[in-house]
Amino acid sequence: MFSFLSRSNGVDISAEEFKEKMEEERGVVIDVRSKMEYDEGHLKETDQQIDFNAGEFHNKVDSLDKDKTYYLYCRSGNRSGQAARLMKSKGFENVYNVGGFDDLARSGLETEK
Repeated sequence: MFSFLSRSNGVDISAEEFKEKMEEERGVVIDVRSKMEYDEGHLKETDQQIDFNAGEFHNKVDSLDKDKTYYLYCRSGNRSGQAARLMKSKGFENVYNVGGFDDLARSGLETEK
């Protein structure tokens, strides 16, 4: 009944799983929050900031390389989850929602402004 809350869907992973996967394969880290949120602080490992709510993500997703691994995050994990599932629906194999920025920072991942 509450399967949508499950983190075992192959897209949602924990901060610890993110760290482990990054050691195995660096991949591309995308912050899907707004530019203002990004400027207030983001993961040091972030490669791109593409605003999901402003429509930027929908416009740019088709230009991303489907052979790469992607790790997406936002404030809470909601937008990045939607973005990851959108990518999966477009044929991306290795895409992960790593959750919310604050949780990632609390897990020890390095941040910067």
